[in-house]
Amino acid sequence: MTSESRLVHIVDQVPELDEREDTGLTMVVALDGFLDAGNAAARAAQHLVDLDDGGSVVATFDVDQLHDYRARRPPVTFAQDHYESYDAPRLVVRLLRDTGGTPYLLLRGPEPDTRWEAFARAVRKVVERFEVTLVVAMGSVPMAVPHTRPITMTPHANDPALVVTPSAWRGELRVPSSAQTLVEMRLGEWGHDAMGFVAHVPHYLAQLEYPQAAAALLEQVEIAGRLTVDLSGLRAEAADREAEIESQLLGNTEVADVVAALEQQYDTFIRAEESGASLLAENQPLPTGEEIGRQFEQFLAGLDDGDGPADPRNGKQH
Repeated sequence: MTSESRLVHIVDQVPELDEREDTGLTMVVALDGFLDAGNAAARAAQHLVDLDDGGSVVATFDVDQLHDYRARRPPVTFAQDHYESYDAPRLVVRLLRDTGGTPYLLLRGPEPDTRWEAFARAVRKVVERFEVTLVVAMGSVPMAVPHTRPITMTPHANDPALVVTPSAWRGELRVPSSAQTLVEMRLGEWGHDAMGFVAHVPHYLAQLEYPQAAAALLEQVEIAGRLTVDLSGLRAEAADREAEIESQLLGNTEVADVVAALEQQYDTFIRAEESGASLLAENQPLPTGEEIGRQFEQFLAGLDDGDGPADPRNGKQH
């Protein structure tokens, strides 16, 4: 038995997939913990699960071989004099249906801390067992962009033909890798199509729930995966969040000034892109990270009061 066979258990019989006539099957991927500013990918994945009442699990990864429990300690409830409700991490593949009845898979759970190569081989087994024709990954990163402008995306794929929307990046960047990144690269080497989208989340909101980015990611997943997703509930959440942000801005002119500077930088960038000029907006310096940190400390605290504690991991991954 190979190591990847021990790493993932795949359901032997899934009639809904094994007997389907349509040969196309999409698998959506959202791994928590790294590429998830604003909790965007995790929220998008949860929205998909909720729409189909959880679907059914068709593959389960052995988290004990992949998870560093001391680095990311699972929560447990202490009830008066005993522990209960241990929230064990789960890394599973679910079979879901979109609003039109089309089946698709969702690989969701914590990003593996170890054995990335073995994990990639295990994902390959899932892809080949269910004859997945396209893998679409979701992620999000903090960027110096204002929340008052449309959310921008970085598309990527292991086959250039899959990238149908232009990327704002030119040249090469050296960035920290992730298990999700490695899976996409390895699948390409093994002859399987994989692509993804990274949403750009305003860095001053990266530690909070930002459903606007989750909705934007699912819009891209709909197009790439030829799926239909009901986004009405998620868009309602986004509207509520937008109202909270605007309410906080009304009482804080310093924060509003920083947002205005980001808007000016963003608009200059877009004009330069449309005219074919340099991607870098000249003479429009961005606020420094230290300045933004000072200005937004109270702003974020005000938003957080209504939503509970923020997850600090979301803002520290980059």
